[in-house]
Amino acid sequence: MAWMLLVIAGLLEIGWAIGLKYTEGFTRPLPTALTLLSMVASMGLLGLAAKTLPIGTAYGVWVGIGAVGAAILGIVLFQEPATAPRLFFMVLMVVAIVGLKATSGH
Repeated sequence: MAWMLLVIAGLLEIGWAIGLKYTEGFTRPLPTALTLLSMVASMGLLGLAAKTLPIGTAYGVWVGIGAVGAAILGIVLFQEPATAPRLFFMVLMVVAIVGLKATSGH
């Protein structure tokens, strides 16, 4: 169950990271409210997952999911560069996430 909470927390982190772009400096009320709600939910679920998972693993996976997801959506939604080195390091982050899961003992 902790891993499911952690994955959902990571997906919510992607949501609030992308949401920051749409808040336009927290000047747009609806995107701001949704971004803040996503932040709170993401952190709350991370906290719940960290009750049973090692904090280094939980935090690393949470950050990794958020970073890779935000980078992918940045490419898709905001035409950010999809260079070979950038994609390579995104793949390395996914490998690191899988590695943390595989070695966590949970």
